[in-house]
Amino acid sequence: MPAAKATTTSCGTVRIAAMNWGSAEVMAAIDRFILAHGFGCDAVLVPGDTMSTFESMTGRGEPDVAPEIFVNQFRDELDEAASRGRIDYGAKVLADGSQEGFWIPKYLADAHPEIRTLSDALARPDLFAEPGEPGKGIMRNCPFGWGCQIMVENLFRAYGAEGRGFRLAPSDSSAALDASIAEAFAEKRGWIGYYWSPTGILARYPMKRLAFDVPFDREEWLRCTTQPDCTDPKPNAWTPADVYTLVSGRFERASPFAMRYLASRSWRNDTVNRVLLWKEDNHADGEAAARHFLKSYPSIWRGWLPPEAAERVARAL
Repeated sequence: MPAAKATTTSCGTVRIAAMNWGSAEVMAAIDRFILAHGFGCDAVLVPGDTMSTFESMTGRGEPDVAPEIFVNQFRDELDEAASRGRIDYGAKVLADGSQEGFWIPKYLADAHPEIRTLSDALARPDLFAEPGEPGKGIMRNCPFGWGCQIMVENLFRAYGAEGRGFRLAPSDSSAALDASIAEAFAEKRGWIGYYWSPTGILARYPMKRLAFDVPFDREEWLRCTTQPDCTDPKPNAWTPADVYTLVSGRFERASPFAMRYLASRSWRNDTVNRVLLWKEDNHADGEAAARHFLKSYPSIWRGWLPPEAAERVARAL
């Protein structure tokens, strides 16, 4: 590890939660590398997932860093923990937020610029037919067992999709959902369904996320959109997904220079999608993908760091 003045770079041991999804796994590895080589930290990765890490950080201030937490569902509890000094908010790590909703291929959107919203697409079931069901629009559901199934099914009913000539097709897994996209692109035919970003497949298969016809209604989201037994769903938009880094109060107070990095570094969905596609294509783990990012995108990460720390990171690559 590079020698550095303790007053500016030493930050002791820092434990970083390595979450179990692609973008968070890679950012955890990026943080480990930069905190170790740029700031002289003894940076280690520890296992993490959304619920256990949230509960541990708000209750005990451990671990020190959660690189990627979807905060909307926990905002009140996080604000309370922050007021008590257990945690602090770092950067909005996904600068443009996680993006969930209904998507269509970009080539279809380019050919039909009049299709901008979900209702615009539902007015054209003929564009989303599949072999064997001519004229019947097929909408792909969220993968089986995921919580988003509830929202997709309620929105499908709320927008009257069945009455407009659509069938909601199940997706047995995320792999099956991805395969349906690959098949549609291979044949250059229509596709509509649930998807999310960041993910590598959107770098391989360019898609457009449809706008909703109404603004997001939090009361309706909680009353019905997210409820499995709701009998009267109303049109709604997908909840905004703000994604932040959380930092323990201990680390913030002990390591102000490193905290400045964690409070400022963020990346956009298009960058994350390209990195995740490289990870997928190369069957790489988070550490390898982090090094790929650091070697390939210096114009992004150098802006997160003071020049001296950036040079230390560059020398370590």
